[in-house]
Amino acid sequence: MLSPCQINPQQFIKEYCMIKTSQAIWLWIGIFIVAAMIGGCDKKENTPPINDDITKTETETIIKEPTMPDVSTRIKIETSKGDIVVELDEKAAPITTTNFLSYIEAGFFDGTIFHRVISGFMIQGGGMTADMGQKQTKPPIVNEANNGLKNDRGTIAMARTNDPDSATAQFFINHKDNDFLNYSGPRNPGYAVFGKTVDGMDVVDAIAEVKTKPGDIPVETVLIKSIKILAE
Repeated sequence: MLSPCQINPQQFIKEYCMIKTSQAIWLWIGIFIVAAMIGGCDKKENTPPINDDITKTETETIIKEPTMPDVSTRIKIETSKGDIVVELDEKAAPITTTNFLSYIEAGFFDGTIFHRVISGFMIQGGGMTADMGQKQTKPPIVNEANNGLKNDRGTIAMARTNDPDSATAQFFINHKDNDFLNYSGPRNPGYAVFGKTVDGMDVVDAIAEVKTKPGDIPVETVLIKSIKILAE
């Protein structure tokens, strides 16, 4: 190794300039390459399009519950006061309607009563016998009150306890618009509407006006003779 005293100044300057020139060349080459890459990214016409709709659809299919077809099954509630025809909304409330129809097919409602009646509010039935015995039911179902359907006059909804997911077989028909029964958030989970009266609202009115005793129990037995699915 040369000592500081042995370095040739001219040779040192020459070598130093060569090194700097080489570095400058590589620097410009690097800048050119980066510029070319950036320019290529700006040319969007050469970039394959991304189908956002496909990605979104696949995600929704995974996280959403399967929906029912847009169908409307009609049922007839034959009572001692007359018949009530209700149109079920299977698309908006698939779990509730499937559950309700299974009870109908099993003949569960035949011989039950409207055991709780409040004029200007609702009529409730589907779980008690004429002697006020409570029938054994299947496990409860999830609350579908957040389905867009409202507890308006003539609509049918599921009765439940304070637990939102406790509905089984008992149902009620709204005698008037009962907005406070509608879903409005986790603190007010609402009561699941799953259909509406399309014929026999006069029968609902007649049942709502019967005399009652303590507990809103009709003095006169209002029998549900049967509930049947009507042919399309």
